[in-house]
Amino acid sequence: MATVILVRHGRTTANASGVLAGRLPGIRLDETGERQVAATGERLAVVPVAALVTSPQERCRQTAKAISDARPERLKAVTEKGLAECDYGDWQGRPLRELAKEPLWSTVQRHPSAAAFPGGESMVAMRHRAVEAVRRHDARVEAEHGPGAVWVAVSHGDIIKSVLADALGMHLDLFQRLNVDPASVSIVQYTDDRPYVLASNTHAGDLSWLVRPAGKRTRRTGAAVGGGAGPDPVTEDS
Repeated sequence: MATVILVRHGRTTANASGVLAGRLPGIRLDETGERQVAATGERLAVVPVAALVTSPQERCRQTAKAISDARPERLKAVTEKGLAECDYGDWQGRPLRELAKEPLWSTVQRHPSAAAFPGGESMVAMRHRAVEAVRRHDARVEAEHGPGAVWVAVSHGDIIKSVLADALGMHLDLFQRLNVDPASVSIVQYTDDRPYVLASNTHAGDLSWLVRPAGKRTRRTGAAVGGGAGPDPVTEDS
């Protein structure tokens, strides 16, 4: 089973000014965002990463570069359109305080499965293509690098929330209960029986527990009743 580390891009000029960037060109990390992704890159540097996949938006490509630059070996990022920002259509480029007055805003907050952005895509379509992309790359990474391989997907807040909701078995109408901050790290492990959400919206902390000793791999036979003992890459049975 492979494990995906989901990384949201760092803070952007649009985030800081309260504008819905969407797929507009020229949206880059601000100084805070650059510091955030540098720290995330350092945090991930201890983990052997088999593949680095990114949304085509510039802010995600910047984030992926920071992750690669922090590593002893340089990783070439693969661009994946399925991880692109939601197509907010006519909403993109508008201030959030203005959008909050739109009737559609309430639907997005309470019943996102019924929300479709004028001139853009529906949130259901967004979720389907994001989950499909993550699961497809996860299967490819495992086939190419074996069980226990770890890879990184760099994407956007709503995209990562939709992937986490799917992994948690949540209806899309509940995905607004999740939070995914700039440059945060969430971790999902897919198995034959179910996905396991190992972390969500984390900003700091040691990730060396994702490192598997040579010849070792985790074989899940189900969730540990009582919670289990937690990861131990030194003594964990293969």
